[in-house]
Amino acid sequence: MGRESDTQDVLGASMTPSHPMEPAAEPMSAAQLTAAVIRRLDATPDPRLREVMTSLIRHLHGFVTDVHLNGDEWLAAIRFLTATGQISDDRRQEFILLSDTLGVSMLVDVLAEPSSPGAAGFATESTVLGPFYAAGSPEREYGASIVERPSGELAAYTGRVTDTDGNPIADATLDVWQNADDMLYAVQNPDAPPDNLRGVFRTRPDGSFAFLGVRPTEYPIPDDGPVGGLLARTGRHPWRPAHIHVIVSAPGYQSVATHIFDAGSKYLTSDAVFAVKASLVRTFERHEPGTEPVPDGVPPGEAWYSLTHEFRLSPARVHGASQ
Repeated sequence: MGRESDTQDVLGASMTPSHPMEPAAEPMSAAQLTAAVIRRLDATPDPRLREVMTSLIRHLHGFVTDVHLNGDEWLAAIRFLTATGQISDDRRQEFILLSDTLGVSMLVDVLAEPSSPGAAGFATESTVLGPFYAAGSPEREYGASIVERPSGELAAYTGRVTDTDGNPIADATLDVWQNADDMLYAVQNPDAPPDNLRGVFRTRPDGSFAFLGVRPTEYPIPDDGPVGGLLARTGRHPWRPAHIHVIVSAPGYQSVATHIFDAGSKYLTSDAVFAVKASLVRTFERHEPGTEPVPDGVPPGEAWYSLTHEFRLSPARVHGASQ
């Protein structure tokens, strides 16, 4: 009974052979197969999962049909995905890298429902988290340095966290991380202190924050694995424009994972992961030695940079509230 049911599922009731050895009147079509696979999802109890899987199958089958994928190409894709999993570990997430370079990570970000603006404007735009975020960065004092070894040109970051009406948000947290001038994040470099260029800061009652880091530098995403190979075969470069990562959060507000991009950087128009948004590009100001009060942590006689930036957060959405 099970085999007969499966035959009908794939071939359709009108094509059930009258004799087990009698050939079907017509070969199975791609549309019939796709419909049969989708019907198998009818019993899925979670409606959202059923919706997602139905659309996935329809589009995946459509893609295979559109390009007439052959057996060798199918096997190459399986091997590519296998290699992507094998190279991933707790320090490197190749699947996120794949999502990033295909623009999927940013598409999810762009499709997120935008918040309404307040008197001071829209909330700070989000962008990709990236594959090198690591939870558990040390909490540091206001104005402290995240530079635990020479890592580039020093830069003082200051600013405020406010709501979209411009009111300061006290005790907001900023989880920051950036790469060094060797083009590596601490989680990539076993020779670097594990907390180099990483830290969590809290805002003061007036919403202000301050810390010492380095001016961002460009770097290539890891291109020694399957994702890098795919970029090379499609004529794309692996470079990201200079930026620093920040996750800003506060009770009662929507958290935002974002970047600050250096306006003087290369690759702003060709970011390998499509993450640049115009509102996140800022200019770093250079300060020559001895010309101004020097932030703590900057050695005497050394030039440094500064950047002042305001992050705006939207109120947290109330689940179940009417739209």
